[in-house]
Amino acid sequence: MNDHSLEHIKENVRQLLKELPPGVELVAAAKQQPPEKIVAAIEAGIRIIGENYVQEAAEAFMVIGKKVQWSFIGHLQKNKVKKAVEIFDIIETVDSLELAAEINKRCAALGKIMPVLIEVNSGREPQKFGALPEEVEPLARAITGLPNLKLRGLMTMGPFEGDPEEARPYFRLTRQLFEQLKALNLPGAELNILSMGMTNSYRVAIEEGANRVRLGTRIFGPRF
Repeated sequence: MNDHSLEHIKENVRQLLKELPPGVELVAAAKQQPPEKIVAAIEAGIRIIGENYVQEAAEAFMVIGKKVQWSFIGHLQKNKVKKAVEIFDIIETVDSLELAAEINKRCAALGKIMPVLIEVNSGREPQKFGALPEEVEPLARAITGLPNLKLRGLMTMGPFEGDPEEARPYFRLTRQLFEQLKALNLPGAELNILSMGMTNSYRVAIEEGANRVRLGTRIFGPRF
């Protein structure tokens, strides 16, 4: 890996950290990135690493360890939960009670309380994971009944491609669900994370209330 590409990553991170409004957290979405690129991002100021796959995260974690917060941002399969709860500090993609219960069980065995976000399928896209908007409140109530989970907020993908403006209604809907959940004063919940927006849409997401954005390409360059 040449130094030029690592310097480029650092410069991307520094520019982003300057650009983002106060109070907006930056997650470096490190899907398929080698550990040396992730380390470069951390050296430039990244504090949260987002991973889509437990196995990839385990390999990076062996190199990097607890220097940063690890956030799971992919689809979590039940058979991967045991390993995931050992590595991750927060899971952003809880979309069913079945998954929540499995995370709770595995965390109980470790004596760990796991912060979680509910993933919202705000576009009702059949090919995407996530709870449908009307499922969010019942799922939130169920999660607050699980002693080893702490509900911290919502995340959504929004449609991937195209004009970022087209994602605005989905971000707005997720923000409305977030405000409705906060108004319920659910016991034990601490609703203060709204994770929305990726490389092509993060500016629109921030305008609609995101306080956490998940950027991969904008930091690491395009994946081939």
